[in-house]
Amino acid sequence: MPGFVEKPEPIQVPGLVHLHTGKVRELYQNADGDLVMVASDRTSTFDWVLPTEIPDKGRILTQLSLWWFDQIADLVPHHVLSSDLPPGAPADWEGRTLVCKSLRMVPVECVARGYLTGSGLAEYNETRTVCGLALPEGLVDGSELPAPIFTPATKAAVGEHDENVSYEEVARQVGADIAAQLRQATLAVYSRARDIARERGIILADTKFEFGFDGDTLVIADEVLTPDSSRFWPADQWQPGRAQASFDKQFVRDWLTSPASGWDRKGEQPPPPLPEEIVAASRAKYVEAYERLTGTSWS
Repeated sequence: MPGFVEKPEPIQVPGLVHLHTGKVRELYQNADGDLVMVASDRTSTFDWVLPTEIPDKGRILTQLSLWWFDQIADLVPHHVLSSDLPPGAPADWEGRTLVCKSLRMVPVECVARGYLTGSGLAEYNETRTVCGLALPEGLVDGSELPAPIFTPATKAAVGEHDENVSYEEVARQVGADIAAQLRQATLAVYSRARDIARERGIILADTKFEFGFDGDTLVIADEVLTPDSSRFWPADQWQPGRAQASFDKQFVRDWLTSPASGWDRKGEQPPPPLPEEIVAASRAKYVEAYERLTGTSWS
């Protein structure tokens, strides 16, 4: 059963209560009831959390999310209260920790797609739809869609797949008004981010968001618009009809599915440790994505 190859023991910090170990993040609660999110350097693929970490990954994800929160602040409020290190926290938490509002989370992965690939492509090839939305004939892997679409999914536990669902199913689960708010916010944020990325020579193919409520106000939460939650493609290499070069975990996926790894993806054994050159190449892609998007160097 996929999951953690080696599940880590959470660090205990006085004044913080550990709530949850996620694929990448550790979640705590402080004495004020706020959530403290700590992004580790763990990486996951094929529903496994791998035994090998990517140095600086958690800091890059955190700092890139903070940059994006600033870019979309006029569209939807975010959950971040502070990025200061909590008292008594280990020094390694610096730069990878966010203190956030505790929200009433909506149990839906809010996915926006501007291009066809991944699970959307698989569904399209069978039915010419994605999440029940009809699409034109003749699209291929990497095709730009006529307009961005909202393709939600149910949230899955670690080691399990999120499952694409229709908008109507989301409305049935959370109510028509909340479903409409989720769709509007998701597409607005995607469109803003797509345009910003395009100016920097990057295609934002698709991305996923999580939302919660602070009272009656919809708030965007978790990470946003990182290589872990989005597909970023270099625009100058985009070529529909094939798999695209990307800024995400493709180096890791490619090695794990190559003869060099010796791993059987369909077998029962967990993935092996990553070699140093794959770790270095993956880290370099995270750094490049950060630097190209923000226009600042990673130090």
